[in-house]
Amino acid sequence: MCVDSCPFAPTPHPSTTTSPFGQGLHQAHRQRVASLPTYGKTTTFNLPDNRPIKTVHCPSCEHVCRPQTQDAEAQKLQEAVTQRRRRSGAPGNSFPSAITALHPRQTHAPESALSRQPDKPNGIAGAGRGDLRTIQELGAGNGGSVSRVEHIPTGAVMAKKVIHIEAKEAVRRQILRELHIMHECDSPYIVSFYGAFINESSGDVVMCMEFMDCGSLDRIYKKAGPLTEEIVGHITVAVVEGLTYLYNEHRIVHRDVKPSNILVNSHGQIKLCDFGVSGELINSIADTFVGTSTYMSPERIQGGNYTVKSDVWSLGISLLELLLGKFPFDMANGAVGPMGILDLLQRIVNEPPPTLPAEDTRFSPVCRRFVDRCLYKEAERPSPQQLINDAFIITSRAKQVDMKAWAMSVQ
Repeated sequence: MCVDSCPFAPTPHPSTTTSPFGQGLHQAHRQRVASLPTYGKTTTFNLPDNRPIKTVHCPSCEHVCRPQTQDAEAQKLQEAVTQRRRRSGAPGNSFPSAITALHPRQTHAPESALSRQPDKPNGIAGAGRGDLRTIQELGAGNGGSVSRVEHIPTGAVMAKKVIHIEAKEAVRRQILRELHIMHECDSPYIVSFYGAFINESSGDVVMCMEFMDCGSLDRIYKKAGPLTEEIVGHITVAVVEGLTYLYNEHRIVHRDVKPSNILVNSHGQIKLCDFGVSGELINSIADTFVGTSTYMSPERIQGGNYTVKSDVWSLGISLLELLLGKFPFDMANGAVGPMGILDLLQRIVNEPPPTLPAEDTRFSPVCRRFVDRCLYKEAERPSPQQLINDAFIITSRAKQVDMKAWAMSVQ
């Protein structure tokens, strides 16, 4: 903590006035700042809506002590948060550390107390729920729900995902510990993770993540129709980069690549969500809700291990769906509607994989070849790392496509 003589020290210190959620962000940020320039130098951070804010590094300690806003809007946001804190009875006028903890080059917020301290559920979970105000319900089903929420102490907008599971208390705690690795994921192609806690009344697992305001590709193509090869090319680059990052840096296999788990924001950014970081969570969901993914690879249907190549198969099916505007297996043998699940599984295992229609002139040879490579049988199927040098990826990178304008048009 800052010494009394520190000219930058707020009074009182942020870690004594914020909620446990904010304290977790602040303490994690202190650890991160140790590797940043200190001695009074400034570092620029981004607010949740990408507006910049400068912070001064205290020469007497390792953490950020004073924000310096760069524009009138940022100053207004600071004043609004300060007023909100005063109305709630919180002492002090320091800028909430949870906002200054959002680093511009990171796609995630630093470690929060919600998942950093899973063995203290009462204070942490209670404060976490109280800090979140629901803005809009985004979707719900048997497995859980997703809503758009505001983190009240900072004004940051997040997506809150509630997962219904039937598991013992020890298993729920283990899920929180396993979710901790999501804090380490730092990629522009992976949705940011802010924290997780257990709802003590229902036993649900609650995760707070980056809000992607344009929604999923599943929603987008069903609303706007098939996507063009140029748009799909940029989406493919993002997904392949995201899968490569997850596996190379963290040895994580996504396990559930599909259009509904590929999200878009109004800046035109494409990011993966819902990757299989927690084995206990995957098992708990499987035990609670019996179902079969229609994007599952042949080797998985036959009981084989899930590998990174299984993600590539799921990517291939997803690309076909986006390019054609419908699930590709629904067109099998002249079908006029969705196939039954048993027929679908048989087809995936025993018949050749689907392809882009040969007579459709909208698709280039490199696009066709890429999709075909994704749907090879496991032994010949490339990994995401091997796909990075594919001609379709290279040509898609080189094309100038206004993804922001596209995202705004389908929002």
